[in-house]
Amino acid sequence: MAVDMVGGLGFRGWPRAARVATYVAAGLVVLLIGMLLTAVHLVRQPFPQTTGEIEVPGLTGRVEVVRDDAGIPQVYADSVDDLMRAQGYVHAQERFFEMDVRRHATAGRLAEMFGSAALESDEYVRTMGWRRVAEQELALVSPETRAALTAYADGVNAYLDTHTPSEIAVEYTVLNAGGLGYEPEPWTPVDSLAWLKAMAWDLRGNMTDEIDRVLALAGHSAREVAQLYPPYDYDAHRPIVGQGAVVDGVFEQDATAPGTRNPRRPAYTADMRGALARLRAGLQDLPPLLGHGDGLGSNSWVVSGDHTDTGGPLLANDPHLGVSVPGVWMQMGLHCREVTEDCPLDVAGFTFSGVPGVIIGHNRDIAWGFTNLGPDVSDLYLEKVEGSRWRYDGRWRPLRTRTETIKVHGGDDVTLTIRSTAHGPLLSDVADDVAEAGEDPPGVPPGEYAVALQWTALQPSTTADAVLGIDAATDWDEFRAAAASFAVPAQNLVYADREGHIGYQAPGLVPIRKSGNDGLLPAAGWKPENDWTGDYVPFDGLPSVLDPDDGFVVTANQAVTGPDYPYFLTDDWDRGYRAQRIRDLIQRQLDGDGTVSAGDMLAMQLDDLNPMAAELVPYLLDVDLPHGYYSAGQWQLRHWDFHQGADSAGAAYFNAVWRNLLALTFHDDLPADIWPAGGDRWYAVVTELLHDPESAWWDDKLTPDLDETRDDILRQALLDARDELTRRQALDSDHWTWGHLHRLDLHHPSLGESGIGPVEWLVNRDGWEVGGGSSTVDATAWDAADGYDVVSAPSMRMVVSPADWDASRWINLTGVSGHPFDQHYTDQTDLYVDGRTLPWPFTQDAVSDAAADVLTLEPAPAAD
Repeated sequence: MAVDMVGGLGFRGWPRAARVATYVAAGLVVLLIGMLLTAVHLVRQPFPQTTGEIEVPGLTGRVEVVRDDAGIPQVYADSVDDLMRAQGYVHAQERFFEMDVRRHATAGRLAEMFGSAALESDEYVRTMGWRRVAEQELALVSPETRAALTAYADGVNAYLDTHTPSEIAVEYTVLNAGGLGYEPEPWTPVDSLAWLKAMAWDLRGNMTDEIDRVLALAGHSAREVAQLYPPYDYDAHRPIVGQGAVVDGVFEQDATAPGTRNPRRPAYTADMRGALARLRAGLQDLPPLLGHGDGLGSNSWVVSGDHTDTGGPLLANDPHLGVSVPGVWMQMGLHCREVTEDCPLDVAGFTFSGVPGVIIGHNRDIAWGFTNLGPDVSDLYLEKVEGSRWRYDGRWRPLRTRTETIKVHGGDDVTLTIRSTAHGPLLSDVADDVAEAGEDPPGVPPGEYAVALQWTALQPSTTADAVLGIDAATDWDEFRAAAASFAVPAQNLVYADREGHIGYQAPGLVPIRKSGNDGLLPAAGWKPENDWTGDYVPFDGLPSVLDPDDGFVVTANQAVTGPDYPYFLTDDWDRGYRAQRIRDLIQRQLDGDGTVSAGDMLAMQLDDLNPMAAELVPYLLDVDLPHGYYSAGQWQLRHWDFHQGADSAGAAYFNAVWRNLLALTFHDDLPADIWPAGGDRWYAVVTELLHDPESAWWDDKLTPDLDETRDDILRQALLDARDELTRRQALDSDHWTWGHLHRLDLHHPSLGESGIGPVEWLVNRDGWEVGGGSSTVDATAWDAADGYDVVSAPSMRMVVSPADWDASRWINLTGVSGHPFDQHYTDQTDLYVDGRTLPWPFTQDAVSDAAADVLTLEPAPAAD
């Protein structure tokens, strides 16, 4: 006779209420299990197929996708068309939602997916016309590039055609559960080109500095503001190509050479400053696609085989970009099974999902790395606007206008009227219509001011040609020929090849300005002498060097050339701390062991010496503090080696002091929008102020009865930092750690700040404690105006060995996958935080030996 049992007790003998409760509990368990299984299914459903066979329309031959233990795909095919089609398919497998959000961002269509919260971003992007420029570029690129873009798009669409939104990404499941009802559109070549505009925007140079200088002028003299932007110290921090680049071609005319400009600036009225402040706030709220802020930059260097243990060059690169999950890069290899003139690709490295080709990496002959050159390629113009006209050269001229409609999920469509002068679109229209002037500059009739943007990225160019050209280059001459097409963003390119050559090339469009405009402040748009000439620094005039006498080249966003260089690039360089530290480390290694190894290069990338500590700590130790509680922090500084490991108590205290020092010194003097972020420029500023203990900057304007000096501020910063670390960490200073303050949180760019706990839990990954800091070689930057969390970091690290490609190493900030809970979503992050790297197999034998999964893409049968 059957007996129902629950926990060993006879069920039928229970009271009825207990039986009912048990039924309900059992039902809830079944429901929860069902919900869990459903959730697991929904999360796992988009994971890519990595083994077996898939038919892909348009392929002309069999393609193999070989993935290693980290999920990194190496693609093998017999034609460029098949390689590009397969790359598009694999990118879509791993990262289509990221690609889709990127194309909506670059087209000014985020509001279609995310509602009115994204409207302002769309308005700025539409006003600048990123996609309109990309559409023009499609007609300019070479037929080969256009064919690659088309094949790539066909590969993406082959994936979309056979997958529903919930099978493509769990993010679509989340959005559609909220009522979006979204179906991805087919991918187009223009979608790929438009992403290059986002890349250029986040690396655009000194546009924000132009505004900040004007905002700082409120209540301060030009001399005082100049103290906040100290000149580059060429003696302490060597430029990339030394004190005088070798250039060929037509030299810039004397009227625009460095030191000859005599700009006459407008009187910046309160209304002008208001318009610029609103514009700055709006631009700051644009979603960073690569990242923004003082921490953006990169390290890259190359050492000749005369100085390495391999006898061949070694090349290192680690671009510093915003932190997110998935990370900016996806590792991949693209290999023609037989390299021929018709199929020249045998390349591997770091790719952008949504863009065909490899952006940074190496092929069978050459290796290359990028850092941001940072030239001044954008200018803001204050325009005199009256109705539908703008003032220029003593005459009123008609504004150019166009209208666009922005669709808004959950809201009404928005019609945007876009106005432009000859300089460019009026960004201030988005910020707050047109700012009315309260006081006019001399000789200008009453009216309204607007702010226009002139920027090289708004000129159609052929940067996409450069990407695929570099991928196929076999020597220095072919590399330079390809680089000549790289228009925006202007980059520092370092180079190495199998023949033993190393080099440096600066590509990009850099405008030549007339004598009235030095690019440091917004210019008066009504004066012709402030215009660009219409010419750009010729490619043969851009800095370049092959096989330098030093035997190595270091680029870390420092000045590229000395002050005698005949063209104006910018005055807003990174201050050179990272670059000089790398040079010192290389030279120290050569002086010691005589050679540099790949392991040495990897260790240099992790160097965490704080460049400000040696300057500031002696002043901090001279301050007299009460013995015991408050002097405990000074004890940590006294025993600190100035390195910023995650477990360092000295680094924790020093950075807390630094943040409080900046707040005490500058927050009373400057608008909140331009409070110090604390990076390299502020190191230079405070270094100078330390030698001027009575400077007005030290005085706290909020205490008018007191005249604070340097020592007063230093003392208060020490006290405040001690109290802060007690609250945040521990009473015992031995228990302080830098990593506890300095955390790496990886948030999903679109859903990671949704405010919905389960969604954020699904897509975000938080909590890594890291070392490094702003302007260290291990550049895990933080913003002192906001806190200690990492805001930008090395987005990847690589060391490449042309003597043996398979001896190269690489690591990504996150992982290959864009799918939450896929094993490759953040599987490289722990290695990255620990300072470790992965092997980088390149030759076919090495790739086969490392293979974990092989997927075969087969041509689909022709339709009847």
